[in-house]
Amino acid sequence: MTAARALAAWALGPGPAGAPPEVREAACRHLLDGLGTAVAAGRTRIAAPAVAVARGLGGPAEATVLGTGERGSAVAAALATGTLVHALDFDDTHAGGLVHATAVVLPAALAVGEEVGASGAEVLAAAVAGYETVCRVAAAVPHGFHTRGLHATMSCGVMSAAVVAARLLGLGADRTVDALGIAGSQAGGLLEFLSTGASTKQLHPGFASASGILAARLAAAGATGPDSVLEGPHGLYAALAGRTVDAGAVTSGLGKSWETTRITVKPYPACQLMHVTLDAVAEALRGHGVRASEVIEVVADVHPDSAAIVCEPAERKTRPRTPYDAKFSLPWSVAALLLDGEVTLGTYSPESIRRPEVADLAARVRTVVTPAGVSSTVAADAPGRVLLRLDGGRVIEGRVPGSAGGPDRPLRDSELDAKFTANAAGDPKDTAELARRVRGLADEPDLSTIAALADRLARPAPEEQ
Repeated sequence: MTAARALAAWALGPGPAGAPPEVREAACRHLLDGLGTAVAAGRTRIAAPAVAVARGLGGPAEATVLGTGERGSAVAAALATGTLVHALDFDDTHAGGLVHATAVVLPAALAVGEEVGASGAEVLAAAVAGYETVCRVAAAVPHGFHTRGLHATMSCGVMSAAVVAARLLGLGADRTVDALGIAGSQAGGLLEFLSTGASTKQLHPGFASASGILAARLAAAGATGPDSVLEGPHGLYAALAGRTVDAGAVTSGLGKSWETTRITVKPYPACQLMHVTLDAVAEALRGHGVRASEVIEVVADVHPDSAAIVCEPAERKTRPRTPYDAKFSLPWSVAALLLDGEVTLGTYSPESIRRPEVADLAARVRTVVTPAGVSSTVAADAPGRVLLRLDGGRVIEGRVPGSAGGPDRPLRDSELDAKFTANAAGDPKDTAELARRVRGLADEPDLSTIAALADRLARPAPEEQ
């Protein structure tokens, strides 16, 4: 049986709805976190181009275009929501696949769920199916897509969105396989933004979510797709990752081991690959009262797969050209943490990234690439170590076993709620009510109240509209 057929059979069956309580709870936590990042992006208008285009696409009033008070086609709504969830780079990450799972699951679940009037329980089951799909498809080739210059979130996310849409639309197994086959022909997502600081990466989950819904609709209308879309000789892995993968690498343990519980909630609004270094710096500072002016040099151990993305080229990482550039600069972000004592959304504002004192300190951040083979972990799950060399000769070491927010160091509910509340930053009653309903998603009769609350919270201030 091909991987697509096995995924489709499981995704449409009782497995997702019958997932253990901790899996369903994890899915609700991630959906809540994703709505928070989407609301923050809508309020700050950072994804305004995608929202404007989604509004312009129009179509039947199937789903809410967050932050606009308007409805449009499910495809248009998913384009906007996917971009909003990911626009601040504050959304979750599955370390094994290095994918932003909620950024492709939530938009499809919300848009198609609204379209068909699905219950909260039905949406939650579809989301679990989507989470397992995107994490497993990506983790079968660790860092494989990124090595080829592709964003795995889009390359694999389109498959996940197709599964979510297929389940909510009530497609049969054969049509769902077709949807996966069609989705594969829409996979992509170039990482060339790393060379210029452009914001194209924000759009990738929106593309993936919208394309996955289109794939499911095309399959429902009779279009066909190859069931060998993943592991075939011209399939996703061979064509986009340059790897040979068998179906078992994707489906082994499906319904028994749950990747949904292994997704990291981000405490910093920046690339996941440097979180562990930021955590190590914070650990080194704890209890030492170090001033940034004392720091002569910072030496950070970095996984080789991380270095290529957040440390190189070194000469360009100390003076970011755009906020997105800064979010992918380990030296600059470490310097900002040393100077400010924290890394928040404000750290990456246009005004903040122009600060000469951060650039000057970033030039004193040196990275040491861990030799290949020393670490058996993937980049996003690697341990972190830094040395702070201070004037006077003192050296302080910071070590952490992995980044905060991951399965081994999860954020407490209170920390997740604090992050969501800060991102929502709207009427406290609306914020609390949205959090309550998403955590209790399985008991919601439909998505109307959740969508209305998220829409209201995501609207920019009147003077910014």
